[in-house]
Amino acid sequence: MSKDKILYQGKAKTIIKGPKKHTLIQRFKDDATAYNKKKHKIFKGKGILNNRISEYLMTHLRSERIPMSFIKRINDRDQLIHECEIIPIEFVVRNTITGSIAKKLDLKEGIKLKKPLLEYYYKEDSLDDPMISRDHVQAFNWATKKEIDKIDKLSLKINTSLKKLFKKKGLILVDFKLEFGRLKSNRSKVVLADEISPDSCRLWDIKTNKKLDKDVFRKGLGSLLAAYQEVASRLGIGH
Repeated sequence: MSKDKILYQGKAKTIIKGPKKHTLIQRFKDDATAYNKKKHKIFKGKGILNNRISEYLMTHLRSERIPMSFIKRINDRDQLIHECEIIPIEFVVRNTITGSIAKKLDLKEGIKLKKPLLEYYYKEDSLDDPMISRDHVQAFNWATKKEIDKIDKLSLKINTSLKKLFKKKGLILVDFKLEFGRLKSNRSKVVLADEISPDSCRLWDIKTNKKLDKDVFRKGLGSLLAAYQEVASRLGIGH
């Protein structure tokens, strides 16, 4: 680690200078955080599981022509990625009512939405990532209308693809968070960035609604590692 040039320390990942121009290494940590790091614990092996699961899902999405920063998994903890200028918005797709939207609108958990709901949150921990509108995004030049239109389409396409994939594995894709960025090598190209794993998705067992994601940690529902291992196993990912 001492030889690596660390560029950024995130809550669950470390970003390191890559081997070539416009590349980075994304290293998955064992940290689990919730409520913007108000709750924090380390689970040995969590980063390895998330790396493998994210690789699997990104590879699947690449086969469906989703543009992305992900290049390949290098080892148990590291991925090689294209360097991006991250758009400071979290794009959340909801298929089922749970979490913050249930609290805010006093809705019953588990209600299935007739069509996916797409929400925008400004990425700023000190503000607890407030919900914003498309008009905010354009007013403050976080992204152009053309970029947001493209991201909306990509987000819904990703949702359709992953819902089908998880359903085949006996899982419900309840909701998930996506991040996008502009390639440093071609700033006009917007791509899917970050990761897709049980850290950023809510996944329930299709028969029992048992939670198999970070809510296990958030709500103290049992073993986080066991839940993530179950997801990996359902996807056919070996240890």
